Amino acid sequence: MGSVNNEHTEVLAANEAFYRAFEKKDISAMSIVWSQGTGSLCIHPGRNVLRGWKAISESWKQIFKNTSYIEIETQIIATEVRNNIAYIVLVETLLQVSRNRRVQAESMARNIFERMGSSWYLVSHHGSPLLR
Repeated sequence: MGSVNNEHTEVLAANEAFYRAFEKKDISAMSIVWSQGTGSLCIHPGRNVLRGWKAISESWKQIFKNTSYIEIETQIIATEVRNNIAYIVLVETLLQVSRNRRVQAESMARNIFERMGSSWYLVSHHGSPLLR
């Protein structure tokens, strides 16, 4: 069992890997970050819940296919690690180019990670539009 600082660092690194895979539109990198389990959940802003890696990966493939460019900035609001579960609450600022249209949007997101073996895996991502 690692120290609390180590665990926070590991969870933040897993979270960063998720957003790097998202920006690079890299489904292989995304599949390393996500738990492959049927209990994984994903809620894209304004969408219904997706259950299990198969449905989640298909949604990411569609997003990647329909987007020519993505840039994401994150502002972490809270990080909590308890035993084998951790969550990060953050604001995502996305710059997206899709069908020659440039869109900037903000979402409030919660990412939940579970430690399995010696690694942290994303088991739930929930993004909600942030209206300011």
